[in-house]
Amino acid sequence: MTDRASDPDPDVDIHVPADATAHVCERCGRPFAGAGRLALHRGLEHGEELSAGEREAFDDAREDEEAALRRFRLLALAALVALYFGFLLTYAVVT
Repeated sequence: MTDRASDPDPDVDIHVPADATAHVCERCGRPFAGAGRLALHRGLEHGEELSAGEREAFDDAREDEEAALRRFRLLALAALVALYFGFLLTYAVVT
């Protein structure tokens, strides 16, 4: 078994935009476009090695990610309900 932290996936091509500051993981060298993504990576890949500050940053980034996912799910549900009732009303008018 290979250690994922010391051997990043060579099949994953990571691009950081030229005008963005690359946030690089000091443990494995992988670049990230944002500090939040780096904090999530640290918590998921290097969780046992985190300091208290890094753990807090991971928890904050995870809460933000969960809130964004929750909002996306609600918007997707609203879109599906609107689409369903749109088709239902169209069917009622046509028949």
